[in-house]
Amino acid sequence: MTLAVWISFLAAAFNLSAVFLFGSTGEIVVEKSGHLNLGIPGVMSVGAAAGCMTVYSLMKAGITSEFALLFLPMLSTILAGGLMGLLYSFMTVTLRANQNVTGLAMTTFGLGLAGHFMNGLKANFGKIASASYAYKNFFKVDVKLGDTGFVNSMKQIFLSHGFLVYFAIIVAIVAQIILSKTRTGLHLRAVGESPATADAAGINVTAYKYIATIIGCAIAALGGLYAIMEHLFGRWDYVCEGFGWLSIALVIFTIWRPGLAIPGSIIFGALYILKEKWLVTNETIKFAIKVLPYVMTIIVLIITSIVGSKKAQAPGSLGTNYFREER
Repeated sequence: MTLAVWISFLAAAFNLSAVFLFGSTGEIVVEKSGHLNLGIPGVMSVGAAAGCMTVYSLMKAGITSEFALLFLPMLSTILAGGLMGLLYSFMTVTLRANQNVTGLAMTTFGLGLAGHFMNGLKANFGKIASASYAYKNFFKVDVKLGDTGFVNSMKQIFLSHGFLVYFAIIVAIVAQIILSKTRTGLHLRAVGESPATADAAGINVTAYKYIATIIGCAIAALGGLYAIMEHLFGRWDYVCEGFGWLSIALVIFTIWRPGLAIPGSIIFGALYILKEKWLVTNETIKFAIKVLPYVMTIIVLIITSIVGSKKAQAPGSLGTNYFREER
């Protein structure tokens, strides 16, 4: 491959990484509260559908402002993701339903609900696609394509993307700081490790679980919006399902640290781009690349289990519902 092709490949990987970064950061926040949300693919799908429907409504009303086409759909996506998180919280925190079953049901429900609404807009996908420029151009730095000079190459790889790419990085950094450096993060981690102990210490376990799940799902939903509007140029597809499962795998790969999810998401983005669009035509090799993120995740699990470091382990109560009367 020529240098120009490598630069283009790395830029595409960095661009796609935002999908995985939103999804994994959101899931990390949820899991830090002790809840394993396997409904992330459904959350991302519903978020994408809500955002696309808002884009269509704005375009239909004749609103073409880049600011409006970007931030109003973001708001509707966050609200839709938050509602999915509220539903999951009600089922698993209040009703104490099985987390795995509830998560899988949320994925099925989310994919079906999003597909139903988006299929009704099939005839208008062109109008939605025409708004994708707002996601590519807002906050973007112009670069000279084909110029392989060092400065221009760095601009093309890291600065030639839309606002949501950098917003995803900011969200991950803020999440890392809150989880590791603040009293709120300490309380949330305590709830995830041992809700009974946290409850005895006076921490409102139910409130922390609800808030963390709602915020986490709202963050993850943005990954769905970005996937459709940036990666697919406004064309509806069920790619959010695959992106969602990869985001959950990325949580384990980055040992529950949003900061590590930044380089991890770039790696996952590179593997996805390599499989889908670049150079690989052999089906066996494509399949190997497709499963590689999951294999890498399993390897990380094995290594962390052998090392036994507490900081590299999942929250102690992950996947277990808390009932105050049982403590």
